[in-house]
Amino acid sequence: MRRLRQLAERTPATRERYVDLLRALAITMVVLGHWGVTVIGYDRAGRPAGHSALGDLPWAWPLTWVAQVMPVFFLVGGYANAASLAARRGRGGTPTGWLVDRSARLARPTTALLVVLAVGAAVATLRGADPTQVRTVVWFATIPLWFLVAYLVVVPLTPPMYALHRRFGLAVPVALVGLVALGDLGRLLGPAGLATGNYLFGWLAVHQLGFAWYDSRARSGGEAAGPVEPEPRGLRRRRLPLSRRAGAALLAGGLAALLLLTVVGPYPVVMLNVPGERLDNAAPPSLALLAAATAQLGLILLLREPAQRWLRRPRPWQAVIAVNAVVLTVFLWHLTAAVLLVGLLDALGVLPTPRVGSAAWYAWRIPWLLALTVVLAALVAVFGPIEARTRRPRATGPAREGARRLRTALAVLGYAGLVAGLLLNSLTRKAAPEPLGLPAPALVAYLAGAGVLRLLRSGWGSRG
Repeated sequence: MRRLRQLAERTPATRERYVDLLRALAITMVVLGHWGVTVIGYDRAGRPAGHSALGDLPWAWPLTWVAQVMPVFFLVGGYANAASLAARRGRGGTPTGWLVDRSARLARPTTALLVVLAVGAAVATLRGADPTQVRTVVWFATIPLWFLVAYLVVVPLTPPMYALHRRFGLAVPVALVGLVALGDLGRLLGPAGLATGNYLFGWLAVHQLGFAWYDSRARSGGEAAGPVEPEPRGLRRRRLPLSRRAGAALLAGGLAALLLLTVVGPYPVVMLNVPGERLDNAAPPSLALLAAATAQLGLILLLREPAQRWLRRPRPWQAVIAVNAVVLTVFLWHLTAAVLLVGLLDALGVLPTPRVGSAAWYAWRIPWLLALTVVLAALVAVFGPIEARTRRPRATGPAREGARRLRTALAVLGYAGLVAGLLLNSLTRKAAPEPLGLPAPALVAYLAGAGVLRLLRSGWGSRG
């Protein structure tokens, strides 16, 4: 508590604390949402199995307009990335240095999860477990990693995309939304693969809005990391309007577009994956999901001022700091907590499997969530320090041109290794016979990328 008080007291008055609150709330909603809609039963072989209850609860589909919070992650990610990149440049740093340093908070907790799962899977396989079942368990535990695949692509693109934002402002996300529309048209008229680019264009569009939010704060005398560059004439459109009036307009416009696209148009009402629906609004992001993101942004702006006042109080702000210190750990391990709890209850012969939508199923939600919270708290106590104690990178001196280019190339290769490893794991069937739970090439690619970035963070090659 003393440490939290010190961190809270040292928080600059100009910090946009609301961004930190949104990140913490989004993680909490993802965790509770995944846990809440999980249905546990037994497969034909008598082994525990799980799936989402959304397919059996169509009345809950409109709730996903709020519960689908991936856009919030990319919005606050855009703000945080713009703020940290500007701070780095204000200290005379380079985009490559920023990119290398940014990898620490993302790679360290993820590496811990993958290594622990691989070791646990190897032990289970050596003790005679079916590699197919081992893979199924690990596949379920690594479902959260699909989000990191997209985010680990967006982060290296931050320097060039922020440069585009500085030049063209809000025209950039508008153009990206147009590309999403073309992708949607392709999958409506042809194969779903024609919308693959939406994985990049959709999340980049929301990420760009985070840049615009940061620019608005910096220009209004808020969070800025040094002198603010002169704003080219006619480019005030790079700022995101933060007034309550703008929030109301975005909320109304987003909801109207969402109703037209889903109720009248061809898009599903649900913003999460439901087997059997013609389109998946989230994978890849669709126009309907971007309409929901617009409405969410409007609601965020409407609540911004009262939330900022509330966060000036010591205790709420300390709680937000505490959650954000381990926020990625909570996200990464919350489904592992479910795996462990289901395994324990099954071993004890007391695993409840009520029918979805029954009174018993609803009644089981509260003890289920409480038990999962206890298991996750234990996991965070063990693995949270890996994230919370990520140290600030050491300052490095100037390097020769050749060394800078080499570091840039290696940083890009490092991120490519992370993305390739996580993507290959996501694309591998959950019933594939994998003795390590993870495909060996995926694990090698990820660890190689993480190793390169770790080497660069140590200062290797910084002086040529």
